[in-house]
Amino acid sequence: MASGKVLRKLIRAGVEGDISAFKAASQSVIEEERQKQHHLLASDLERLLYGAQMGISAGARRLQKVSELPTSKDNGLTLLEERSVVREEKDIVLSDDTQTLLSEIVHEHNRADVLRSYGMQPAQKLLFCGPSGCGKTLAAEIIAHSLSLPLVIVRLDSVISSFLGETASNLRKVFDYVSQHAVVALFDEFDALAKDRGDAADHGELKRSVNAVLQMLDSYRGESLLIATTNYESLLDQAVWRRFDETLRFELPNLEQIKRLLALKLSGIRREVETDDHELANLFKGMSHADIERVLRRAVKEMILSGREFLQRSHIDEALKREYRHK
Repeated sequence: MASGKVLRKLIRAGVEGDISAFKAASQSVIEEERQKQHHLLASDLERLLYGAQMGISAGARRLQKVSELPTSKDNGLTLLEERSVVREEKDIVLSDDTQTLLSEIVHEHNRADVLRSYGMQPAQKLLFCGPSGCGKTLAAEIIAHSLSLPLVIVRLDSVISSFLGETASNLRKVFDYVSQHAVVALFDEFDALAKDRGDAADHGELKRSVNAVLQMLDSYRGESLLIATTNYESLLDQAVWRRFDETLRFELPNLEQIKRLLALKLSGIRREVETDDHELANLFKGMSHADIERVLRRAVKEMILSGREFLQRSHIDEALKREYRHK
């Protein structure tokens, strides 16, 4: 709960109709909640305070952008794909450090006008590193949802070409697009575009594409937020790292995060298991977020198909056995 002093300012500003004072007091409440690590509440309050005007402009952009997606001259395929944004911050479980940094990035963009008034910019180029299935793509979707922006995925199958110079040309079209339209642009599996140029096994065209990526990242001045993800950070060219404003690391969940994932994914499911059971959480140790979700989905399907009303431990055990058989 915000301090009494801040609450008095907030109510006084509301009663007197002082909009600037109301915003200042509201921002103080948000800052207090963020300092208490109440990131979900802080982001929700921030969305209420600043989100309406952003939502209108973002909605207008959505209406005009789909037909404008750039295409590859090589095969005619679109270089970007729009991804529907449905999941929110409450739908992800991360370490405290990563969650804090993610919330700070959203906060910077919600207050971008304030930063720019001081000659500064919000973080616009982000690198997400970590094992597969640990929430990197989901985090990009959550950022897009929090900022009321469309999410577009860079299609590597269209961008990367075997023709001389065509990959760089496709990249230029992508960067031109994200410079002209405010979106969250996701460069998934970024190591395919920015692989270490010292690798003797790679051909000259790939090295040229890495040079093009570096130059375009350097010269990027648009309003879109660019997010690159990689499962293999050791493959990235060393010169790539300093082109990003922030690097976020995503790790396999620890036991406490596993318990939170179980509670999240099984919410609304009638069950005879407790999600905070230490023994149950231990069964998922070493699994990624995506692995855990897949096992729970199988367990719930088995419950439904077997005609049971409650999810039982046996359903989870059988789903886990199936998961390990496929590995």
